[in-house]
Amino acid sequence: AVCNSNPTPCNDPPDKLFTVHGLWPSNRNGPDPEKCKTTALNSQKIGNMTAQLEIIWPNVLNRSDHVGFWEREWIKHGTCGYPTIKDDMHYLKTVIRMYITQKQNVSAILSKATIQPNGTNRPLVDIENALRRGTNNTKPKFKCQKNSRTTTELVEVTLCSDRDLTKFINCPPGPLKGSRFFCPPSVQY
Repeated sequence: AVCNSNPTPCNDPPDKLFTVHGLWPSNRNGPDPEKCKTTALNSQKIGNMTAQLEIIWPNVLNRSDHVGFWEREWIKHGTCGYPTIKDDMHYLKTVIRMYITQKQNVSAILSKATIQPNGTNRPLVDIENALRRGTNNTKPKFKCQKNSRTTTELVEVTLCSDRDLTKFINCPPGPLKGSRFFCPPSVQY
């Protein structure tokens, strides 16, 4: 769906699954903090994490620049996570841990509920209910976009956690009606 809604086509359309977009702190009220420090990502230290990160957190718009994407996410969002996020490598390890061991794999949660990415329209409430069952009944946040065929596709699912990154919490409401990211009651997935 990200490839369908992006003005620049994806170089290599990824598999039909949800991957990590990022990990960033948020404010309950007001804009999310950004670029809190100017600390660059030390790409030399990524080493054996690369293979896992390329699968769970790929740069879907440019498959040849995963490290650049992770660095941009670190600078924009990760640097604002202190003291929970200690440094750049802790940031990357936390993403892996949350995806794999804390069961924040949205595609796996939906698959378990027999909701497959087959391009059909389905009630958004069915997707929400499946995710709630997989996250201790906490409310996710959705982002949608109209694709070139004027069908509204689900492009992003946000799962929220507490400040210590130890448990799921309810997400704040998603984009409001009128926003280009608003999700109607029925979406394509």
